This record gives sequence, C-alpha cells and structure tokens, in this order.
Amino acid sequence: MKLSPHFTLEELTQSETATRHGISNQPGPGEMDNLVRLADELEQVRSLLGDLPVLISSGYRSPGVNRLVGGAANSDHMSGRAADFICPGFGTPLQVCRAISQSPIRFEQLIMEGTWTHFSVPALDAGARRQVLTAHFSSNGRVTYTPGLA
Repeated sequence: MKLSPHFTLEELTQSETATRHGISNQPGPGEMDNLVRLADELEQVRSLLGDLPVLISSGYRSPGVNRLVGGAANSDHMSGRAADFICPGFGTPLQVCRAISQSPIRFEQLIMEGTWTHFSVPALDAGARRQVLTAHFSSNGRVTYTPGLA
C-alpha cells in the first residue's frame, strides 16, 4: 500500500525483529494517520536530497518490537511518527542531517545516529520542535545525545 509516491506501508512497518519473534508490527488507525504524515515529510526530504532513494531501516515499531530493539520508552517510532534511514546517493548521515537541518522541512527531531539518520515529525496539531542531536554510542551499549551535529 502506497502512503506517498515513494514510500509504502510495507517499508515503514517491516521488522526483522517482529518476524524473528513472531510478533505483530501492524499499526492501528492513529499510527496509520501518522505514517501518512511521516511519508509526506519524507517526500520533502527525498526532494531536498536530489530525489535520490531514501532507504528506510526502521519506521513504525509496535511496543513489543520497540522493547526488543532497545528503543526509548517514549519513542516516536511507536506512534508512527519516526523513521531511520540512509540516502547513500546523497552522502553520509551527517551530510543528510546538515541538509535537512538547514532546510524549512518540518520535523520534531533529527538525530545523526552514526550510520543512519533518525527523522521524526511533530504530533498532530503541534509545532515543529526542530531538535537536532548527535548520538554517541559507548562500548557498553549506552547511548548519549548532544545538541547539534558533530
């Protein structure tokens, strides 16, 4: 099912973790509405990045999937408002984040996660916070965040 010209429900809900553990990763009606809004904003991201393919590695996560992957308890992924992606044709995740952060695209959070970009949209009827962070991963698996891009 197409959510927008270049993004499908399948790619924004696919989860190897859900498949491996035999759990559902199907969004409800509220999450579906958010996924459509997310896909619309991702279309703007794709256009900004030269209309090059944006490859989604994680989109919607059911609460069970989110727990299994170690996601934050309040992750925007669980509401269908976030996606992690790469755009190798454009450049590194840092280059992608710089381009998005300097654009007028509406976003809640933009996180340079090392090897991918995390992008989330605001809740319905909320202002865009435009929070930009860099994730830092320690050897013990702990993640910390600093404001701005490294």
